[in-house]
Amino acid sequence: MRKEKLPPLELAEDELVNVESISMNFSLHERKYTTLKERLISLLRFKKNPIQEINVLDDVSFKIKKGESLGVIGHNGAGKSTLLRIVAGIYKPTKGRIATKGHIALLNLGAGFDPEGSGEENIYLNGAFLGLHKKQMKERYENIVEFAELGKFMQLPLKNYSSGMISRLGFAIAIETSPDLMLVDEVLSVGDENFRNKCLEKIKELKEIGTSFLFVSHNINQVKMICENTIWIENSKVMGYGPTEEITEKYLEYCAKLPKKK
Repeated sequence: MRKEKLPPLELAEDELVNVESISMNFSLHERKYTTLKERLISLLRFKKNPIQEINVLDDVSFKIKKGESLGVIGHNGAGKSTLLRIVAGIYKPTKGRIATKGHIALLNLGAGFDPEGSGEENIYLNGAFLGLHKKQMKERYENIVEFAELGKFMQLPLKNYSSGMISRLGFAIAIETSPDLMLVDEVLSVGDENFRNKCLEKIKELKEIGTSFLFVSHNINQVKMICENTIWIENSKVMGYGPTEEITEKYLEYCAKLPKKK
Protein backbone atom coordinates (compact mmCIF):
# COMPACT_ATOMS: atom_id res chain seq x y z
CA MET A 1 0.00 0.00 0.00
CA ARG A 2 1.68 3.20 -1.18
CA LYS A 3 1.46 6.37 0.86
CA GLU A 4 0.89 9.66 -0.90
CA LYS A 5 3.91 11.98 -0.63
CA LEU A 6 3.10 15.60 0.15
CA PRO A 7 5.18 18.53 1.39
CA PRO A 8 5.21 19.02 5.19
CA LEU A 9 2.19 20.77 6.68
CA GLU A 10 2.92 23.93 8.64
CA LEU A 11 1.50 24.89 12.02
CA ALA A 12 0.44 28.36 13.09
CA GLU A 13 2.13 29.73 16.21
CA ASP A 14 -0.90 28.96 18.41
CA GLU A 15 -1.57 25.46 16.99
CA LEU A 16 -0.61 22.06 18.37
CA VAL A 17 -2.30 19.90 15.73
CA ASN A 18 -3.25 20.47 12.09
CA VAL A 19 -4.90 17.58 10.29
CA GLU A 20 -5.58 18.11 6.59
CA SER A 21 -7.75 15.75 4.53
CA ILE A 22 -6.37 12.53 5.98
CA SER A 23 -7.63 9.11 4.97
CA MET A 24 -6.57 5.75 6.36
CA ASN A 25 -6.86 2.35 4.71
CA PHE A 26 -5.97 -1.02 6.20
CA SER A 27 -5.23 -4.12 4.14
CA LEU A 28 -6.94 -7.39 4.98
CA HIS A 29 -5.93 -10.72 3.47
CA GLU A 30 -9.06 -12.41 2.22
CA ARG A 31 -7.63 -15.86 2.77
CA LYS A 32 -5.64 -17.04 5.76
CA TYR A 33 -3.46 -20.12 5.54
CA THR A 34 -3.85 -22.45 8.52
CA THR A 35 -0.88 -24.68 7.70
CA LEU A 36 2.59 -24.29 6.19
CA LYS A 37 1.61 -26.87 3.56
CA GLU A 38 -1.24 -24.67 2.29
CA ARG A 39 1.10 -21.69 2.08
CA LEU A 40 3.74 -23.65 0.13
CA ILE A 41 1.16 -25.02 -2.31
CA SER A 42 -0.10 -21.49 -2.93
CA LEU A 43 3.42 -20.23 -3.61
CA LEU A 44 4.19 -23.14 -5.96
CA ARG A 45 1.05 -22.37 -7.94
CA PHE A 46 2.10 -18.72 -8.14
CA LYS A 47 -1.17 -17.61 -6.66
CA LYS A 48 -1.14 -14.40 -4.70
CA ASN A 49 -3.18 -14.01 -1.57
CA PRO A 50 -5.90 -11.47 -2.52
CA ILE A 51 -5.94 -8.29 -0.47
CA GLN A 52 -9.00 -6.30 0.53
CA GLU A 53 -8.62 -2.67 1.55
CA ILE A 54 -10.79 -1.29 4.35
CA ASN A 55 -11.34 2.46 4.49
CA VAL A 56 -11.18 3.45 8.19
CA LEU A 57 -11.00 7.25 7.82
CA ASP A 58 -12.00 9.31 4.80
CA ASP A 59 -11.00 12.97 4.27
CA VAL A 60 -10.80 14.09 7.90
CA SER A 61 -9.61 17.62 8.76
CA PHE A 62 -9.39 19.61 12.01
CA LYS A 63 -7.10 21.80 14.12
CA ILE A 64 -6.35 22.04 17.82
CA LYS A 65 -4.95 25.26 19.25
CA LYS A 66 -2.95 25.58 22.46
CA GLY A 67 -5.28 25.33 25.44
CA GLU A 68 -8.20 24.03 23.37
CA SER A 69 -9.83 20.62 23.62
CA LEU A 70 -11.55 18.65 20.87
CA GLY A 71 -14.04 15.86 21.46
CA VAL A 72 -14.34 12.90 19.09
CA ILE A 73 -17.70 11.12 19.00
CA GLY A 74 -19.30 8.42 16.86
CA HIS A 75 -20.35 4.80 17.03
CA ASN A 76 -17.97 1.87 17.51
CA GLY A 77 -15.90 1.25 14.40
CA ALA A 78 -16.27 4.82 13.15
CA GLY A 79 -12.48 5.37 13.15
CA LYS A 80 -12.08 7.36 16.39
CA SER A 81 -9.27 5.31 17.93
CA THR A 82 -7.43 5.14 14.61
CA LEU A 83 -7.55 8.93 14.46
CA LEU A 84 -5.90 9.19 17.88
CA ARG A 85 -3.16 6.81 16.83
CA ILE A 86 -2.46 8.90 13.75
CA VAL A 87 -2.14 12.05 15.86
CA ALA A 88 0.12 10.13 18.27
CA GLY A 89 2.38 9.13 15.37
CA ILE A 90 1.69 5.40 15.68
CA TYR A 91 0.05 5.26 12.24
CA LYS A 92 0.82 7.27 9.12
CA PRO A 93 -2.25 8.25 7.09
CA THR A 94 -2.67 6.74 3.64
CA LYS A 95 -3.55 10.17 2.26
CA GLY A 96 -3.45 13.73 3.51
CA ARG A 97 -1.13 15.53 5.91
CA ILE A 98 -0.75 16.03 9.64
CA ALA A 99 1.51 18.28 11.71
CA THR A 100 1.92 18.26 15.49
CA LYS A 101 4.20 19.87 18.03
CA GLY A 102 4.83 19.74 21.76
CA HIS A 103 4.73 16.79 24.14
CA ILE A 104 1.84 14.45 23.28
CA ALA A 105 0.66 11.70 25.64
CA LEU A 106 -1.64 8.92 24.38
CA LEU A 107 -3.89 7.66 27.16
CA ASN A 108 -5.39 4.42 25.90
CA LEU A 109 -6.35 1.43 28.03
CA GLY A 110 -3.29 -0.85 28.09
CA ALA A 111 -1.30 1.11 25.51
CA GLY A 112 2.44 0.97 26.12
CA PHE A 113 2.13 -1.52 28.98
CA ASP A 114 3.89 -4.86 29.48
CA PRO A 115 1.39 -7.31 31.04
CA GLU A 116 4.24 -9.44 32.45
CA GLY A 117 5.89 -6.46 34.16
CA SER A 118 4.88 -5.10 37.56
CA GLY A 119 3.08 -1.80 38.04
CA GLU A 120 6.37 -0.24 39.14
CA GLU A 121 8.26 -1.56 36.12
CA ASN A 122 5.55 -0.24 33.81
CA ILE A 123 5.87 3.26 35.26
CA TYR A 124 9.52 3.36 34.23
CA LEU A 125 8.76 1.65 30.91
CA ASN A 126 6.16 4.28 30.02
CA GLY A 127 8.56 7.02 31.07
CA ALA A 128 11.16 5.63 28.67
CA PHE A 129 8.61 5.63 25.85
CA LEU A 130 7.98 9.30 26.57
CA GLY A 131 11.68 10.13 26.53
CA LEU A 132 12.05 10.56 30.30
CA HIS A 133 15.05 9.17 32.17
CA LYS A 134 14.67 6.79 35.10
CA LYS A 135 15.71 9.55 37.50
CA GLN A 136 12.92 11.79 36.18
CA MET A 137 10.34 9.04 36.62
CA LYS A 138 11.68 8.24 40.09
CA GLU A 139 10.94 11.84 41.08
CA ARG A 140 7.37 11.38 39.85
CA TYR A 141 6.88 7.83 41.17
CA GLU A 142 5.22 8.60 44.51
CA ASN A 143 2.80 11.10 42.93
CA ILE A 144 1.83 8.50 40.31
CA VAL A 145 1.20 5.79 42.90
CA GLU A 146 -0.72 8.16 45.16
CA PHE A 147 -3.01 9.40 42.39
CA ALA A 148 -3.61 5.88 41.03
CA GLU A 149 -4.36 4.58 44.56
CA LEU A 150 -2.52 1.34 43.76
CA GLY A 151 0.21 1.34 46.40
CA LYS A 152 -0.22 -2.26 47.56
CA PHE A 153 -0.46 -3.57 44.00
CA MET A 154 2.67 -2.00 42.47
CA GLN A 155 4.75 -5.17 42.70
CA LEU A 156 2.11 -7.35 41.02
CA PRO A 157 2.32 -8.06 37.27
CA LEU A 158 -0.09 -6.02 35.17
CA LYS A 159 -1.76 -9.16 33.82
CA ASN A 160 -3.36 -9.45 37.27
CA TYR A 161 -4.78 -5.90 37.15
CA SER A 162 -8.39 -5.16 36.27
CA SER A 163 -9.13 -2.80 33.38
CA GLY A 164 -9.99 -0.12 35.94
CA MET A 165 -6.63 -0.51 37.68
CA ILE A 166 -4.76 -0.25 34.38
CA SER A 167 -6.78 2.85 33.56
CA ARG A 168 -5.82 4.40 36.89
CA LEU A 169 -2.14 3.72 36.33
CA GLY A 170 -2.17 5.01 32.76
CA PHE A 171 -3.93 8.23 33.69
CA ALA A 172 -1.63 8.85 36.67
CA ILE A 173 1.48 8.37 34.50
CA ALA A 174 0.18 10.63 31.74
CA ILE A 175 -0.66 13.59 33.98
CA GLU A 176 2.76 13.45 35.65
CA THR A 177 4.60 13.81 32.32
CA SER A 178 3.23 17.35 31.81
CA PRO A 179 1.94 16.90 28.24
CA ASP A 180 0.96 19.79 25.98
CA LEU A 181 -1.72 17.54 24.45
CA MET A 182 -3.38 14.48 25.97
CA LEU A 183 -5.03 11.95 23.67
CA VAL A 184 -7.71 10.24 25.77
CA ASP A 185 -9.39 7.13 24.39
CA GLU A 186 -12.40 5.96 26.46
CA VAL A 187 -10.25 5.72 29.59
CA LEU A 188 -12.90 7.37 31.79
CA SER A 189 -15.44 4.70 30.85
CA VAL A 190 -13.89 2.14 33.22
CA GLY A 191 -13.20 2.10 36.94
CA ASP A 192 -15.32 3.28 39.84
CA GLU A 193 -17.29 6.53 39.83
CA ASN A 194 -15.16 8.19 42.52
CA PHE A 195 -11.99 7.74 40.52
CA ARG A 196 -13.66 8.92 37.29
CA ASN A 197 -14.72 12.09 39.08
CA LYS A 198 -11.19 12.50 40.41
CA CYS A 199 -9.84 12.23 36.84
CA LEU A 200 -12.35 14.77 35.56
CA GLU A 201 -11.31 17.23 38.26
CA LYS A 202 -7.67 16.70 37.30
CA ILE A 203 -8.51 17.30 33.65
CA LYS A 204 -10.14 20.60 34.62
CA GLU A 205 -6.96 21.57 36.51
CA LEU A 206 -4.79 20.68 33.51
CA LYS A 207 -7.04 22.68 31.19
CA GLU A 208 -6.67 25.71 33.46
CA ILE A 209 -2.88 25.60 33.05
CA GLY A 210 -3.15 25.27 29.26
CA THR A 211 -3.12 21.52 28.54
CA SER A 212 -5.09 20.56 25.42
CA PHE A 213 -7.11 17.37 24.94
CA LEU A 214 -8.22 15.19 22.04
CA PHE A 215 -10.95 13.32 23.86
CA VAL A 216 -12.67 10.18 22.52
CA SER A 217 -15.76 9.15 24.47
CA HIS A 218 -19.26 7.75 24.18
CA ASN A 219 -20.18 9.77 27.25
CA ILE A 220 -21.66 12.95 25.78
CA ASN A 221 -21.81 14.68 29.16
CA GLN A 222 -18.06 14.21 29.61
CA VAL A 223 -17.43 15.56 26.11
CA LYS A 224 -19.54 18.64 26.90
CA MET A 225 -17.70 19.13 30.18
CA ILE A 226 -14.20 18.95 28.69
CA CYS A 227 -14.34 20.03 25.05
CA GLU A 228 -15.07 23.39 23.44
CA ASN A 229 -15.32 21.81 19.98
CA THR A 230 -16.23 18.33 18.77
CA ILE A 231 -15.79 16.29 15.61
CA TRP A 232 -18.40 13.63 14.83
CA ILE A 233 -17.18 10.69 12.73
CA GLU A 234 -19.53 8.06 11.36
CA ASN A 235 -18.55 5.24 8.98
CA SER A 236 -15.10 6.83 8.53
CA LYS A 237 -16.50 10.21 7.40
CA VAL A 238 -16.88 13.54 9.19
CA MET A 239 -20.56 14.20 9.85
CA GLY A 240 -20.02 17.38 11.83
CA TYR A 241 -17.27 19.60 13.23
CA GLY A 242 -17.79 22.66 15.39
CA PRO A 243 -18.98 23.85 18.82
CA THR A 244 -19.63 20.88 21.13
CA GLU A 245 -23.23 21.76 22.02
CA GLU A 246 -24.19 22.01 18.35
CA ILE A 247 -22.44 18.83 17.20
CA THR A 248 -23.53 16.64 20.12
CA GLU A 249 -27.14 17.74 19.62
CA LYS A 250 -26.99 16.67 15.96
CA TYR A 251 -25.37 13.37 16.95
CA LEU A 252 -28.05 12.59 19.54
CA GLU A 253 -30.79 13.43 17.03
CA TYR A 254 -29.13 11.02 14.57
CA CYS A 255 -28.92 8.29 17.23
CA ALA A 256 -32.58 8.72 18.12
CA LYS A 257 -33.58 7.94 14.52
CA LEU A 258 -31.58 4.72 14.31
CA PRO A 259 -33.50 1.40 14.47
CA LYS A 260 -33.62 0.02 17.98
CA LYS A 261 -31.54 -3.14 18.53
CA LYS A 262 -33.57 -6.10 19.66
